[in-house]
Amino acid sequence: MTTTSPVRFGIATAPQQVTYAEVQRVWREADALPDLEHAWLFDHLLPIAGDLDGPIFEGWTLLSALAAQTSRLRLGLLVTSNRFRPPALLAKIATTVDVVSGGRLDFGIGAGSRPSHPLARREYEANGLPYDDFTDSVASLAEALVVIKKSWTENRPFDFTGAHVTVTGAFGNPKPVQTPYPPVVIGGRSTKLLRVVAEHADVWNIPGGDLADAVERSTLLDRYCQEIGRDPASIQRSMHVAVSYDEPNDTRDAIGRALDAGFRHVILGLPNPYPDGVARWVVDELVRPFV
Repeated sequence: MTTTSPVRFGIATAPQQVTYAEVQRVWREADALPDLEHAWLFDHLLPIAGDLDGPIFEGWTLLSALAAQTSRLRLGLLVTSNRFRPPALLAKIATTVDVVSGGRLDFGIGAGSRPSHPLARREYEANGLPYDDFTDSVASLAEALVVIKKSWTENRPFDFTGAHVTVTGAFGNPKPVQTPYPPVVIGGRSTKLLRVVAEHADVWNIPGGDLADAVERSTLLDRYCQEIGRDPASIQRSMHVAVSYDEPNDTRDAIGRALDAGFRHVILGLPNPYPDGVARWVVDELVRPFV
């Protein structure tokens, strides 16, 4: 996909193996730097890297705290697991963060981790959460997004009955600050999920580890959009790029390849521990060469 849309840079800080003060420091630094437009946490309940018994924070709770302590950054989770929370409840949680932030939420969501990722799967068992087949989880995501959007827009209680989601008398009050609702960011790469992206997303995100695959997936998303009569350019393409503090040239090369491939929404994943002044370093070393 070829696009001339502006480049938007942000950071991601995985809230595992870190303290609250460390994440807070990085986000406050980033909030003061206009070249960084957005900041992200992830949504896991147990660590998926490092000490498997180490600390990890619940994503939405931490996001709300950071929303209250920043004033400019757009913010979100990359991405919420639809498996963790019923959709009407998730809509209420997201609305709360949008209100706390003054309308700065980007609503990131995905189908949830695959069974092939045992370090992610264990968190479902540890928290008593069901773990359905991935095909079912994608269908459930599509239904959940209908309920979430209706919770954000319907002015009266509503019912919804699907194969995976059923609500009776669901109602969201207050509504999000953003109208009609916060931008929807869907993360993932599967063929089935990309059909959900085509129907519901404002932004599509994919990890940047395999650029050829990302380009192939983006082309497939174009086709799915065309099949339902949607302009493919109406979905912004987003890529997570892992940052190396020791080899910034490698990171710059990865950013350049992502931009050349049409991914104009770049999320720079910061490994911990975070160096002092890391947000300024990111701007000077990784962002300024491209803006």
